[in-house]
Amino acid sequence: MQEMQQTRQTQRSQQAQESENSYVNIAAYKFITFSDTVAQRPVFLAFCQKHNLRGTVILSPEGINLFLAGKRADIDAFLTWLRADARFADIEVKESYSEHQPFNRMLVKLKAEIITMKHPLIKPEEGRAPFVDAVTLKRWLDRGHDDNGKPVVMVDTRNAFEVDVGTFENTIDYRISKFTEFPQVTADHKEELNDKTVVTFCTGGIRCEKAAIHMQNIGYDSVYQLEGGILKYFEEVGGAHYEGDCFVFDYRTALNPQLQETQTAQCFACRAVVTPREQLSPAYVPGKSCPHCAPEAATAAEAATASAD
Repeated sequence: MQEMQQTRQTQRSQQAQESENSYVNIAAYKFITFSDTVAQRPVFLAFCQKHNLRGTVILSPEGINLFLAGKRADIDAFLTWLRADARFADIEVKESYSEHQPFNRMLVKLKAEIITMKHPLIKPEEGRAPFVDAVTLKRWLDRGHDDNGKPVVMVDTRNAFEVDVGTFENTIDYRISKFTEFPQVTADHKEELNDKTVVTFCTGGIRCEKAAIHMQNIGYDSVYQLEGGILKYFEEVGGAHYEGDCFVFDYRTALNPQLQETQTAQCFACRAVVTPREQLSPAYVPGKSCPHCAPEAATAAEAATASAD
């Protein structure tokens, strides 16, 4: 009952956000055979441009992955158009809202994978790993174990700089710098998790789709993926058992558990995440440097001056 009330409060909060803000931000993906990506690229681009949408759509033989923002009527028109294709009729979409357009331009890209893992035999279209929804996961974390009494361990599949912005309490963070490192690191640490129920998670669900299948394939006997990722978890149960914010790949940089933009920024020079406290540093010059790269920038400037002399 309490979980249902919390969900209703979240929905009311989202409705209030939409009425107060101008742009609807959507994230969606689907693993599905998509053989005509080359022909569809200009079609997607033309439709998005016609409706003043910005963001990125990735088309791949294994499916589609997209992040778009626009006015409500244009987003709705895009989703109606996309779902008219039987391959994407049931695509799930996550929404958030912003006062400004978080993307600078509209891109439609062709890639070999919609999320690069370099394990071509992992095909989520042919069968997913078990998933756990947000409400069930919260119940497990409240208790400290799953419905069978097995201890629950959260495994973050994201890159280290994303994890630093926020993650679940007591999560396992392997400090990877790219997703292609995940298969090996989970193989190396398999024995440590043999008696646990492992829940993999990421921002929107796409990485843990592949991660959980890989972990099953190498012998993990109790592994799940968090359905819809962190953003869906925020939408359905808020920030319970979560510390910090969630990094997103647009100019908002991070969203809090209320799916609102935070003051966290990303350095234009080195792409490091810059917290509000770090933004107070003299080394933080928007568009030029931050505390993470300022010493290197200063050294480079000195070297350039010496060379000129």
